[in-house]
Amino acid sequence: MSKFKTTKTKSSPGINTSSLPDIIFMLLFFFMVTTSMRQNSPLVKYTLPTATQVQKLEKKSLVSYIYVGQPVDKALGTKSRIQLNDSYATVKDIPEFISRERQARNEADRKLLTTSLKVDEHTKMGIVTDIKQELRKVNALKINYSTRKVLKN
Repeated sequence: MSKFKTTKTKSSPGINTSSLPDIIFMLLFFFMVTTSMRQNSPLVKYTLPTATQVQKLEKKSLVSYIYVGQPVDKALGTKSRIQLNDSYATVKDIPEFISRERQARNEADRKLLTTSLKVDEHTKMGIVTDIKQELRKVNALKINYSTRKVLKN
């Protein structure tokens, strides 16, 4: 009967890392291609109000956002302001904003354009009513109110 020698230490072979740079570059290109960058940086603080019945938007590429809330920069005061794209605006700037958004879309998609209002929950309703009146004047009748979904316990 033979005896097994246990004194021999088994060393595991080293991990082959020659393909590691290829894998890293492949992941890097994947994330660069699939990730979309944030289009607008928020200039206003907003906490969306809660809602019980929430629906997701179908095509987010056809949505134009209007932000309303207190300015992030304290020097501009605490009164609610409107943000269109990356700048502050007034209610009178909304028709021009809507026309630019329509021009940026295809002819077939223009009638599907939705305007989403991201309004802070502490904002007075007067400014929201003024925005809705301006949207009505330029025939932008598809309006969406962004909200948070209430979590059920």
